[in-house]
Amino acid sequence: MSPAAKGGAPTSPATWYSETRLDRAERPALKGAHDTDTVIIGGGLAGLTTALELARHGTRVTVIEAQSLGFGASGRNGGIVSASYACGASAIRARAGAAGAEQLHALSVEGVTRLRQTIAEFAIKGAEPTPGLLHLRRFDQGADLRAEAEALATQGLPVTYLDAEAIADRLETRRYHHGIEDRQAFHIHPLNYVLGLARAAESLGVRIYENTPAVATDFGISQRIRTPKGMVTARRIVLATGGYTGALIPRLQRAILPIATYMMATEAAPDLLAEVIRTPMAVLDDRRASDYYRVSQGRLLWGGRITTRAAPDAAVARDLHRAMVEVYPQLAGLRVDHSWSGLMGYARHRMPQLGRLAPDLWHITAFGGHGLNTTAIAGKVLAEAMLGQSDRIKAFAPFGLDWAGGRLGLIAAQLTYWGLQAQDKWRERRSQV
Repeated sequence: MSPAAKGGAPTSPATWYSETRLDRAERPALKGAHDTDTVIIGGGLAGLTTALELARHGTRVTVIEAQSLGFGASGRNGGIVSASYACGASAIRARAGAAGAEQLHALSVEGVTRLRQTIAEFAIKGAEPTPGLLHLRRFDQGADLRAEAEALATQGLPVTYLDAEAIADRLETRRYHHGIEDRQAFHIHPLNYVLGLARAAESLGVRIYENTPAVATDFGISQRIRTPKGMVTARRIVLATGGYTGALIPRLQRAILPIATYMMATEAAPDLLAEVIRTPMAVLDDRRASDYYRVSQGRLLWGGRITTRAAPDAAVARDLHRAMVEVYPQLAGLRVDHSWSGLMGYARHRMPQLGRLAPDLWHITAFGGHGLNTTAIAGKVLAEAMLGQSDRIKAFAPFGLDWAGGRLGLIAAQLTYWGLQAQDKWRERRSQV
């Protein structure tokens, strides 16, 4: 996830994902007048999934992307697919009620299944799922995790509680005390999935344009989106932007907190990593700004940290290498080959935002911290609402476009993170006494 260049324009992402992508095709910028049923602004996972689901039912769809497909968090994230939201279960129940929380959880589980099915249905190369996620805790208090695992198992989900000994069988570290093994979750190469999703949508007639920012709107009987070299006329507009949401629709921009996160990829060291991380599963700790990592193609991909401004690549590499060595001192000599940072879209309530802003103007955004499955199900649910097929979108109604607080919201988010980080460190120290 690359930082913004001087002057505020995002730079092209240079990541391990971009270097290992299988599809090298580039799509043209939109030129001249163009007519369609639905125009989607944003070529990430949310926008492309919505496009695919609409196209399945014969809708003419055009996607315009200001940079390249997957430029934002969609093509540069941790690649983890698991049934969860960034917002905690108790906070979801407080807003949505018990029945609403249960429906949202069921949608999240459905998203995992749907994403896996999409990869299989369209034979997306380079995005083959690697099963499993270890969700681990770095302090010694695990009764709630045991109860959670038992509750999920009674629902038929392949989930198991892990104590410190079971974790040590899988990972050569003593930093973790309790955890949950989720065999339903999986991890993928996210950029290959984005590009495969685009190919799938195009096979159903979707037209996709890159390097085509939306610069102005004209609402009336028909909706018009102006771009630097052309114009799209459509019956409906979908705003599928994230951490780089601009001022095109001020209300949407005011509801988004652009939060920076970080990732790195080490040099290839398959033998060493196989000794230290004895599982193909991804790993995620349960701190508020967790570390998450997985081995792919003989390298360790490691992500974590959040701030309100993206950092230089050298600082990313230094900070994440330090975090890796804190957990695995035996990897201290492992070189960092790639590092990157950039912006995710968060809402204040830390849930996805999808719905209708006005007649024929829809939005689907704020997927920071949720896992890729959330875009998979959100795009499906939004398409159903737009086509009049279901009202499942109402499950997300309690989590609307709350004002994010602007600059003060960013300051509050940073202070909150630092405070929670201090709490995490205190609990870990107590476990080490």
